[in-house]
Amino acid sequence: MQEMINIRNEEKADYAIVEQITREAFYNMYVPGCVEHYLVHIMREHEDFIPELDFVLELNGTVIGNIMYTKAWLLDEEGNKKEILTFGPVCIKPGYQRRGYGRKLIEHSFERAVKLGYDTVVIFGSPVNYVGCGFKSCKKYNVGTENGKYPSAMMVRELIPGALDGHKWIYQDSPVMAISEEEAQKYDGTLEKMEKKYQPSQDEFYIMSHSFIEE
Repeated sequence: MQEMINIRNEEKADYAIVEQITREAFYNMYVPGCVEHYLVHIMREHEDFIPELDFVLELNGTVIGNIMYTKAWLLDEEGNKKEILTFGPVCIKPGYQRRGYGRKLIEHSFERAVKLGYDTVVIFGSPVNYVGCGFKSCKKYNVGTENGKYPSAMMVRELIPGALDGHKWIYQDSPVMAISEEEAQKYDGTLEKMEKKYQPSQDEFYIMSHSFIEE
């Protein structure tokens, strides 16, 4: 059967299925359990959430993926603030992963982001998942954290080439990203029970999230 792919903005009727897909996609990936579905749950009501960049991917009429964006910021050496984007979670329902659907969502969202006037996206994740979408090490763009470090997991994609040239930047994300672990666990407890367990990907995540690129 020929695949019919449709990417559109998320609607209220999609909320529950998107949270379920997010939970299934991330459960036990980075830690036993996950918090990503809780982030999706609270993100939509936050002032930094960008509804125009909240997309679902339908395959033959069924939602199998989602991407969401919030505002983020870069500060240059003089303290000037530049509004940029970060996305996450981006997820594809288990069973449909590694087939290019995530990339389709990402590329579609990039096109819309440029039309909205944005020129830069900064994310945290495993580089192997994102370099194919044009992301590069944050160090290559002089984008670091407040403590002057360049996390291996922090990657940058210029939507407009040269957007970050000539400056040294400090990245700041939205307060919505500072998830309360307690609240996330409480929310997870209201949902259908899933087994929390160890997976090797958790060690991979620990190594990546604690690694930095030297000056």
